[in-house]
Amino acid sequence: MMVRASHILVSSEHEALRIIDEIRKGKEFSEMAKRYSSCPSGKSGGDLGFFGKGQMVKEFEDAAFSLKQGELSRPIRTQFGWHVIKATGRK
Repeated sequence: MMVRASHILVSSEHEALRIIDEIRKGKEFSEMAKRYSSCPSGKSGGDLGFFGKGQMVKEFEDAAFSLKQGELSRPIRTQFGWHVIKATGRK
């Protein structure tokens, strides 16, 4: 199985929580990624495309594979910082 996900990478849990709150209030995920994500994928709205098990760091992968399509994660901490993940597809 593969999952497609988008993410926003920020430096603090507080910032990740604020972004999640803004998205839940109606802000577009892709616009928030373009504005706030420190990952190069932010320029494309945070889209990471499809990936399988073993392609991402464990914390990120576990969260992405546990989400239902369209669902947002809680803030996920990895060695790169704090992620807000949105599952956008499965195959």
